[in-house]
Amino acid sequence: MSQEETKPWVLVSNVKKDTTSLDLQMIAPQITALVDEWQSKGRIMWSGAFDNEQSSMAVFEATENEAKEFFKKYENICSDILNYYLHQWDAMPILSVLSR
Repeated sequence: MSQEETKPWVLVSNVKKDTTSLDLQMIAPQITALVDEWQSKGRIMWSGAFDNEQSSMAVFEATENEAKEFFKKYENICSDILNYYLHQWDAMPILSVLSR
C-alpha cells in the first residue's frame, strides 16, 4: 500500500456582506486553534490577509484527505461568516522543501 502524495492547497476566504466585526472576533480564536493544531503536527501553513482587509489566503501542503478534513473543520467554524474556497494548487511544492 503506497502513501498518499502531498500537494499544495490554497484556501481563500472573504468576508460576507452581512458580517460584523463582532462575528470576526468570535471566530478568530477558533481559526487560530485550528491553525495551531495543524502546525503542532509539524506542518507548515502560510496565511495572511490581503490589503482590502476583506480577504485572506492560506497555503499549505497536504494529502487530499488531509486537505478535505482541514476544510471541513474550517467550514464548521466559518460557514455563516465567510465565503471560502479550497483549491489544489499546481505550484512547486515549496512548503515541503522549506520544512526540511
